Amino acid sequence: MAPAASKLRAGAGAGVGALPQRALAQYLRVLRLYPVLTKAATSGILSALGNFLAQLIEKKREKENCSQKLDVSGPLRYAIYGFFFTGPLSHFLYLFMEHWIPSEVPWAGVKRLLLDRLLFAPAFLLLFFLIVNFLEGRDAAAVAVQIRRSFWPALRMNWQVWTPAQFVNINYVPLQFRVLFANLVSLFWYIYLASLGK
Repeated sequence: MAPAASKLRAGAGAGVGALPQRALAQYLRVLRLYPVLTKAATSGILSALGNFLAQLIEKKREKENCSQKLDVSGPLRYAIYGFFFTGPLSHFLYLFMEHWIPSEVPWAGVKRLLLDRLLFAPAFLLLFFLIVNFLEGRDAAAVAVQIRRSFWPALRMNWQVWTPAQFVNINYVPLQFRVLFANLVSLFWYIYLASLGK
């Protein structure tokens, strides 16, 4: 009886240990079959999670207002932005960079980084403010005020946070995982961006 129980425990332990491997294998399979959809879904989920965590942090910071409920619409807006914009656009931008500035080009890594930091980063940030404010139902005047107040501080912070991350991503992360890598960094980035809306 004891050997059977230990075998059962060992089998259960192996099953639990194999779960991350099976999940990774499944993710790679889906990524290969449906690259844009997989990256869009991943972006949507991690964007929503970033906003949810931002709300939790904000709630903890304002201890006197602990009775305040979490805003379910915030993660939903971020999920929409991640799914329809961040995931698909990032997929195609990384492909574009890879083909337009191939690795064989002298200083390819630096050129890709400059393209990303000076062109894509401001465009993505502006798109973020426009889409999220639109989804919040703000009028054009309120959106303009939000952009004037938050765009430059956010862009400066973007350059500080994302420049080393994107250098690693663009030059060392395999192409199919670049959106995922950026999504993981975005998890913390969206916490910062959500805090600007307060």
